Amino acid sequence: MRTQFRVVDFIVDFLSRQEVRHVFGVGGANIEDLYDALHVSADGPLGVVAKHEFSAATMADGYHRAAQRMPVVASTSGAGAMNLVPGLAELRSSYVPALALIGQPPRSLDGCGSFQETSGLAGSMDAARLFEEIAVHCVRVAEPAAITEELPRAYAAALAAPGPAVLLLPKDVQQALLAPWSRPGATARAGRPRSADADRARAVTLLRSAVERQGVAVIAGEGVARADARPQLAALAAALGARVAVVPDAKDVFDDRDPRHLGIAGVIGRAEVQAALEQASAVLLAGTRLPQMAGAGLHDHLKGVPVVCLDPRAPFLEPHEDLVRLSGDLAEEMSLLTGELLAPGAALQERNGAARALAENLRWEPPAALPEPRTEPPGGAPGPGTPEPAVPEPAVPEVAVPEAAALDMTTAARVIGAALPERSTVVSDAGNTGAVAIHHVAVPPGGRFIAAMGMGGMGHSFGAAVGAAFATGRRTCVLAGDGAFFMHGMEVHTAVEHQLPVTFVIFNNQSHGMCHTREQLFYAGDYSYNLFRPARIGDGMAAMFPGLDAVTARSAGELRAALDRAHAGRSPALICIEVDPAEVPPFRPFQHAIAAGTNRSANQGVVPG
Repeated sequence: MRTQFRVVDFIVDFLSRQEVRHVFGVGGANIEDLYDALHVSADGPLGVVAKHEFSAATMADGYHRAAQRMPVVASTSGAGAMNLVPGLAELRSSYVPALALIGQPPRSLDGCGSFQETSGLAGSMDAARLFEEIAVHCVRVAEPAAITEELPRAYAAALAAPGPAVLLLPKDVQQALLAPWSRPGATARAGRPRSADADRARAVTLLRSAVERQGVAVIAGEGVARADARPQLAALAAALGARVAVVPDAKDVFDDRDPRHLGIAGVIGRAEVQAALEQASAVLLAGTRLPQMAGAGLHDHLKGVPVVCLDPRAPFLEPHEDLVRLSGDLAEEMSLLTGELLAPGAALQERNGAARALAENLRWEPPAALPEPRTEPPGGAPGPGTPEPAVPEPAVPEVAVPEAAALDMTTAARVIGAALPERSTVVSDAGNTGAVAIHHVAVPPGGRFIAAMGMGGMGHSFGAAVGAAFATGRRTCVLAGDGAFFMHGMEVHTAVEHQLPVTFVIFNNQSHGMCHTREQLFYAGDYSYNLFRPARIGDGMAAMFPGLDAVTARSAGELRAALDRAHAGRSPALICIEVDPAEVPPFRPFQHAIAAGTNRSANQGVVPG
């Protein structure tokens, strides 16, 4: 029986009390004591070893986005810590909470030129300064006893921001013995104060006036998913009779089978969606600041239109003369606004009894503490007092894809969308594949659709899918190009090791597709740095991982069969689809260039104005 306990034992005990069930990371000499503590703990989290620290951070990302669970990441010092940087940057820019535990060399070696030193002494890199710029909170734990205060503080900071919080842990601090401690309780999630009644009243007046003219349009963002506020969004849209567009990384926050669903807003969106938004007499932003990818082409127009923004963050529209901000907890603010709009005697209430009944079923109650871990993803099991929502029937494609049809990216996306199991999670990567998937792969009924648009790092989907599968226990489908696969596709190994229900679909166009498309449209088009020699990814993965169902699908029928076989079981699978690098995705700057019939100038950047 153990009688002595280390700092790392306290960390594991604390995580257990927060109902943390997984720690994603890569081991090394200066973090191995944490893994030892995970092993000896009777009820501690499972340590999941990624193939790269970037993917450990993306596992944390998918883990939270799929089920709102608090993720934890661990890495060693030096290159291990540096490899975390792009993953933590995605968490920060996408407002995803996470706790990152990063090992450091022993304190006695600081300033002595130790291996992987980042103390900031004697001319070495300063890890604390680096991670202070990336994280919402960063502390170097200099004394063992400080861990009992610094760990809860960091955990709370990650939840409050939300974003990644970093603790830098010297190896000797991790190993130091601690006096007995009282078992820490669950960390409360701090709520935000409600907006002023006067601001809400102004918003109600503005929206009611717009409804009587050309109506209200809603642009919904990733904040709705983060707040698990999809039912509140649906009730608010119903109360307003509003049509709803979603930003590219929030495809799943409003049911795409709902007749009020407009489609994707922003640079990946269609022209008709932008036209509908421009016709509205007022626009309501729900859970989005309307960054460039979500609002390209809309920002100037919206500065002349009344806007109500429900988000704790200021939108990218200021200065704006007719902007009303409601910055409290998003679910509560939407419920309160819906209640005011449907108040007895109001014109909207009289003509919208169905919306009123829906709103009554969604009375918001603030969480007193961090919620228990979910076994259902958002949109799955209802919260207390909420009636079980009906799962919409899957949309039926307008035209069935014939079994013998050859596969381009759009055709393959349609086949994949039709085959996804209910309540499964889709994780889309960046580039041409992402643009096609966001448009043509439907959200599974009751499921999730995850796309990382903060930093937009290629290869994000592989780790994120592993994290999502751990969080939900249900089928997760990766949609990625071969370029993304060559960056971080070896997380297939992690899925195989843990026998996770992940289907990896690789769109293999033997290129970095979006870069190649840009070369052709915006430059001379007579060269390409981004076309590659053929690679047989499906065959290669089948040879590398005996027992992995890895195939290459060359027709719609072969793709359907492979998907059905994968989804019938609980094991990972990989499907490679060979497509043409010349296929242009539904990305508005590309469509504009094609319509213009001439090459665009070279300095247009990601989103031509």
